[in-house]
Amino acid sequence: MYYLAEAVPAARRLPLPFSRDQAVLLLVAFNELMLGVETFLAHQVSGTIVPNEWIPIIFGPLAGALLLLAGILATRRRMLATALASVVFVASIVVGLAGAAFHLYRAILPFAPAGQQITVPLLVWAPPILGPLTFSLAGLMGLSAAWLEDPPDSGTLVFLRGRRLHLPYSKTRAYFFMVSMGSLATVLSSVFDHARTDFSNPWLWAPTGVGIFATVVAAFMGASERPSRADLWTYIAAMVLMVLVGVTGLLLHISTDLTPNMAVVTERFIRGAPPLAPLLFADIGMIGLVVLLDPRERAGALVRRGKGQQEGTQEAIAAS
Repeated sequence: MYYLAEAVPAARRLPLPFSRDQAVLLLVAFNELMLGVETFLAHQVSGTIVPNEWIPIIFGPLAGALLLLAGILATRRRMLATALASVVFVASIVVGLAGAAFHLYRAILPFAPAGQQITVPLLVWAPPILGPLTFSLAGLMGLSAAWLEDPPDSGTLVFLRGRRLHLPYSKTRAYFFMVSMGSLATVLSSVFDHARTDFSNPWLWAPTGVGIFATVVAAFMGASERPSRADLWTYIAAMVLMVLVGVTGLLLHISTDLTPNMAVVTERFIRGAPPLAPLLFADIGMIGLVVLLDPRERAGALVRRGKGQQEGTQEAIAAS
């Protein structure tokens, strides 16, 4: 269902240069690149980047470049491009899970007395456990976008050689659940980060409230088979608030890192308020709005996908 048009009927007359899944893939590719940059800045805090910490730093830009290459290949070899993108997305999931495990290991004291191995203060001051999972979420969303759902909103994904996977709900509803998970991870990371300041500024509660609101609304949308127009507008409002919180947070973090005379000191940006962290709110909000686009593929894209599936079928016949 074209949810944006359900909320704003005039959207049906709006020509779009690409499909919803293509828009998601573009956002994921950009996210991979920016995650590498953000991870580099975050790992600079220790002063020395150890070999394991270079993995996400290198992987982010490399994944972004490979996804752009896959996008170029998709114009001629759709199935090859999809396979390449899928490998990148699976690798992104692995990188995220490994990073979360490393961060969790840094947050616990395995030889401490019972009840003190893991505590809230340790989680607050340890490397952000949920931060690396952004790679995993990007990989999960990318995998969902890379494979065709045929027919739209059926929950049936078409894989190589015509294989089909039947999901318990449509791709659109899966997107809503992923947006909810992304909002939850973002707001929890924000809470842990702001807890270091004891929430001394009351405005620090604003992203917490907006993040919780967006998490609940997105989860409700995923659970609803046919949300009402009021539900859609509530969801749109939640995503717009996420974008506004992200942009505002970026400006506030930058203003905090600047010196009183507005001079830029690199060390303050590395060890002070992370300038790119609030953009996760805006990122989730943008993805959440893109999810509302028409789930149907454009005619040209369908032809290319059809040719790719036909090539896969011919390869299977030849192999047998």
